[in-house]
Amino acid sequence: MTYKLGKRSIERLEGVDPRLVAVVKSAVGRSKQDFSVICGLRTRQQQEKLVKSGASQTMASKHLDGLAVDLMAWDSNAEPQGRWELNLYDEIADAMSSAARDCGVDICWGAAWATESMPLPMNIRHWNGSMEDAMNAYVDLRRSQNRRPFLDGPHFELIEG
Repeated sequence: MTYKLGKRSIERLEGVDPRLVAVVKSAVGRSKQDFSVICGLRTRQQQEKLVKSGASQTMASKHLDGLAVDLMAWDSNAEPQGRWELNLYDEIADAMSSAARDCGVDICWGAAWATESMPLPMNIRHWNGSMEDAMNAYVDLRRSQNRRPFLDGPHFELIEG
């Protein structure tokens, strides 16, 4: 089944860097998992609220500059509803990685920030394997450092520079 972005998702991409928009639009058509855009560009006030609530960890979010998006997996088998199981985001990340390669855009995924072979930020465009493997490599790296991994499966951001 081929998925496409709905009107609300397109609206939420307004103000997002065109390179990232191109990757998202390409990814939805090749994804095994339906998804929508739940957040693109944020105001400083929105970000402050998210940090205060614990939903975000930083005021240096790339959402403030239109360089990040959050995507949400959808269960389209029954009554459509958002899903948060991490394995669904592996599928979305696989599509985003493939789209990033085809679009020539460097992207980081919030469930695979870095690996031993690819330091921070890890570029999923250049990862040779599944995004599940990338996430597991990130988790292993963090555990080897005696640090807790920060898994933000819905989050994708541009890597600049």
